[in-house]
Amino acid sequence: MNAARVILALIFCILFIASYFTNKYVLSNLKFTFPTIFQGWQTSTGALLLLVTWKLGLVEIKGFSRSAAFSQLPGSFLFIGNIYAGSKALSLLPIPFFFVLQNVSEVFAFLMVAVTHREKPSWMKLFSVCMLLGSAASLILYNPRFGPSGYIWASVHLFCVGTYKVFQKNTKTSHLSDLEEQFINYMTSALLLASLAYSTGDLSGALDFPFLTSYRFQTGCLGSAIFGFCLMLATVKLKGILPQEHCGVWCFLAKVLASGLSLFTFNTVLSPETHFCVILNYTGEAFFVYSDRFH
Repeated sequence: MNAARVILALIFCILFIASYFTNKYVLSNLKFTFPTIFQGWQTSTGALLLLVTWKLGLVEIKGFSRSAAFSQLPGSFLFIGNIYAGSKALSLLPIPFFFVLQNVSEVFAFLMVAVTHREKPSWMKLFSVCMLLGSAASLILYNPRFGPSGYIWASVHLFCVGTYKVFQKNTKTSHLSDLEEQFINYMTSALLLASLAYSTGDLSGALDFPFLTSYRFQTGCLGSAIFGFCLMLATVKLKGILPQEHCGVWCFLAKVLASGLSLFTFNTVLSPETHFCVILNYTGEAFFVYSDRFH
């Protein structure tokens, strides 16, 4: 791997940590738990920034047909479920717990693809799946204080993430690039979340939010939108120049770094049992990623 690719991968890791930390700060520290507003802000900002960077010639977005856009709508609805449930879960769960449960989405996607394509998995893949599922189940059993709401929202999140991955593999069309798919996701999310803001009570709750005019809240919201958009661009770029297994390694490294740093940043205390569950989960993910080399 040359120096340019390493630099891009390191930038990806930094943006990954910054994005999750700013989201966690706004959701948990400031307790801004109004996902239609928060995620609507991020997706509308992402759509606007994507248009600006396209007009400036920094990214390439070609015209796409109406039928191609409609074919992406199921994925867009899964994307909305992903960010909405993920926002809810992240506000309730520590970052290491969130990633442990999020990793189950890889198992969900793997099992769906294996069944539909009738693929025979390797022993290492099956072993890693057992580690991921076992560690996630044990984490829930040893930490009931974060449930049931936190774990229910995390389950919805991992279902949407896993199903979206299967959707991308099974219905990937040459008419849409990754950035075009993301633009459709952004626009659909911004419109739908804005329409739900009033009926869910998030709009009135956000207007009464005590830190609405504070510098910390406004900076956190701005940072979450910008870091999220830059992370999306870095992810698309990384997938374009690296093989899938190499991207998985860098994503795994970013999760490990984010989990470790969050213990000090957000004063997360782990019991010995919980610590073991997290380590077991990341070990399982490492095997899962490594097994992709032989796929």
